[in-house]
Amino acid sequence: MMQESQDGWKKRWVESKHRPDYGKFQLTAGKFYGDKEKDKGLQTSEDAKFYALSTRFGPFSNENETLVVQFSVKHEQGIDCGGGYVKLFPDTLNQEDMHSESEYYVMFGPDICGFGNNKVQVILRYQGKYHENNKTIKCRINKDTHLYTLIIRPNATYEVKIDNQQVAAGNLEDDWDFLPPRKIKDPYARKPRKWDERLQIEDPEDKKPEDWEDFEYIPDPDAKKPDDWNEEMDGEWEGPLIPNLNYKGQWKPRIIDNPNYQGEWIHPEIDNPKYKPDPTICHYYNISVLGLDLWQVKSGSIFDNFLLTNDEEFAEEVGNKTWGIRKDVETQWRELYEEMEKRKQEEEAEKTKEKEEEREDDIWGIEEEGSEEDSAETPGNDRQMKEDEAESGFLGKNEVRVDEKDEL
Repeated sequence: MMQESQDGWKKRWVESKHRPDYGKFQLTAGKFYGDKEKDKGLQTSEDAKFYALSTRFGPFSNENETLVVQFSVKHEQGIDCGGGYVKLFPDTLNQEDMHSESEYYVMFGPDICGFGNNKVQVILRYQGKYHENNKTIKCRINKDTHLYTLIIRPNATYEVKIDNQQVAAGNLEDDWDFLPPRKIKDPYARKPRKWDERLQIEDPEDKKPEDWEDFEYIPDPDAKKPDDWNEEMDGEWEGPLIPNLNYKGQWKPRIIDNPNYQGEWIHPEIDNPKYKPDPTICHYYNISVLGLDLWQVKSGSIFDNFLLTNDEEFAEEVGNKTWGIRKDVETQWRELYEEMEKRKQEEEAEKTKEKEEEREDDIWGIEEEGSEEDSAETPGNDRQMKEDEAESGFLGKNEVRVDEKDEL
């Protein structure tokens, strides 16, 4: 089953109504792409929202078959916290009521939350419980489109690929805690009492030199007991201490390799009686819905090229014909777009700076005009000036002095 996001996607995809405030998806190739039409995908469009969207297909089983889950995602917004994964659901799912607690079989894809906390989630359901991969698989966190592929084989092995390159592989039993461990520590085994795990020891032959001074302070040899010292009243007299000029520090014997070293004692293991192999691990019998059940702080992720198949080679071929064709052109477009955005921001910053400078010039211009107006009004006030001069002369004759002060 392969789903390419083309016109009419709303007929194939169902929005959940479990809660009224789910974020909306839109069909777009984004800000940069290889082909504007072919590279259209489902994009999250609202910040700080949950998303719940799914598509149904005929139920199938991966019993005795390889299961390949593949899709591409582009976090062109520079995602800081949010999911970019898909889920596979059983045919019992009510799509209009899909939510984060809905039972699913597989959850796979990138999950990012903060710097350094970015990984590929591979959560698999087994006997009613969800099990997370014990390995940490780092995801891609740049703004380019990346192809994510999960392969689960009938022999209980798996593989995770990013951009058609293997990033993790192994055994399902080893990398998930589906079953009790094959081996356990022997509950009756005990470390021998004389087992020597000391790698180095103090040399028993090493002796402290006779002239070694290890007292930091010594009694002052020149101190004398006062003549009036009464031991019955004052107690036993002790002279003052002074620094020992021959003090060499605390003596310690040298360290040598332990000739009786036996190595670290390893607890012997036995077969776990509770372990029973299960050849049906990760066999799902009614896979019928693929969904996007996400939370994103910053929206803008574009999902595309969903593929479910049992053919690993076909999945790789599809990846090369979709993501492989667009990746180089898209990267060049992104770099050009970012350069244009940078120039645009610089131009806007320059315009803002010019406007601020013009505003400052206008303010100073108004003040200067005000000064000129004041000067123009001065000739009209000759009478007032003469009256002031006359008053000043009158005060001078009467020898009255007034301190000059500026008034605000």
